[in-house]
Amino acid sequence: MHWLYLTVAIIAEVVATSFLKKASGFTRPGPTLLVLAGYGVAFWFLSLTLERIPVGVGYAIWSGVGVTLIAAIGWLVYGERLDAAAIVGMGLIVAGVVVLNLFSKVAAH
Repeated sequence: MHWLYLTVAIIAEVVATSFLKKASGFTRPGPTLLVLAGYGVAFWFLSLTLERIPVGVGYAIWSGVGVTLIAAIGWLVYGERLDAAAIVGMGLIVAGVVVLNLFSKVAAH
């Protein structure tokens, strides 16, 4: 169940962060509510995740996957450019998450 909680936390954080740009400095009520609700859900489910997964591993997965998804959304939705270094860096983040999950004895399975 903790992996489901972590997935929900990641999705909620990605939604919230995606709407930060549309919130225009919290001047637009709809996107602002999505940002606040998304971060609330994200932190709630992250806290549930951390009951079973060590904080370092849980946060590394949460932030690493989130950063990669946000960069992809920035590229697809907002037309932001990704250079080769950004793509390689995100690949390394994904590789790090895979290594944590497959080979670390610290991660709860």
